[in-house]
Amino acid sequence: MKVIKRAAKSIEKEEAHGGSGQRKVYAAPEHLKSTAFQMMTHGFMPAGGMYDWHDHPGVEEIMVVMKGTGLVHDEDGEYPYEPGDVFVFPADVMHKISNPTDHENEFIFVRVKV
Repeated sequence: MKVIKRAAKSIEKEEAHGGSGQRKVYAAPEHLKSTAFQMMTHGFMPAGGMYDWHDHPGVEEIMVVMKGTGLVHDEDGEYPYEPGDVFVFPADVMHKISNPTDHENEFIFVRVKV
């Protein structure tokens, strides 16, 4: 088999964002030859949780909302999210993601080096 198959159910969750959530790493640099690709993860944010203010130096991030509602914040404002929404975070831009609900939220994140 030349392709790489990984079953999501067999990938362990790990702590993410300083313990404010968890993630499953679906693909990492060791899975691809690209030097620009950094990571693809499935993020889990608990009810009432937040990925506090942070940036990704030299890395662009794409976030696809899979489950839940909440807010994305940047220095210009806050923007509601719901399933199906896609956010693109340019490299070096401060942002935070919050879940003010009583349900866990889920996201797919893809990070690419610039």
